[in-house]
Amino acid sequence: EVQLVESGGGLVQAGGSLRLSCAGSGFTFGDYAIGWFRQVSGKEREEVSCIGVYDDSTYYSDSVKGRFTTSSDHAKNTVYLYMNSLKPEDTAIYYCATDESAYCSRYGFAGATTYWGKGTLVTVSS
Repeated sequence: EVQLVESGGGLVQAGGSLRLSCAGSGFTFGDYAIGWFRQVSGKEREEVSCIGVYDDSTYYSDSVKGRFTTSSDHAKNTVYLYMNSLKPEDTAIYYCATDESAYCSRYGFAGATTYWGKGTLVTVSS
């Protein structure tokens, strides 16, 4: 069974940093692209970043480009989202998602998002 578990969220002041983790199990980690998404209550889910299969290709939305970085540690079956220069508008629940059909291109995460973690809350105070 494919499972994803996010962690690392918390409360941080504007300008601060956090590192989110997405730990996967039930699949060969390097075979699946991983997408990072965030959602604020009452708003549409937003794609934040993704990291690709095998070549670790990455994508960042315009709203986080230059501030967020994603990387993977295949040995630990974990993908990280490093978030720097955080802004109050980054406040959201952050999710990771994947599917065996998914891939990450320069245009973003593509394919299904069959598997989701439960999310981790990031709160950025002004």
